[in-house]
Amino acid sequence: MRIVARVKPNASLNKVIQISENQFEIFTTASAKEGKANKAIIDLLAEFFHLAPSRILLIKGIKSKEKIFEII
Repeated sequence: MRIVARVKPNASLNKVIQISENQFEIFTTASAKEGKANKAIIDLLAEFFHLAPSRILLIKGIKSKEKIFEII
């Protein structure tokens, strides 16, 4: 399954909001420097879907606020 996420780094809280079946808005307290936000987002999605973080892959948008993830 592929999901599209709109990411907001440096937020005041960690939160995942499901907008539609495969669209999410994700807030993370991690900064966007050195991939910290990407790692935090993968951890948040893993918690949201009750999966291991290794089952979530960042497909597109490494340096963008619009990201596409593959959940395997």
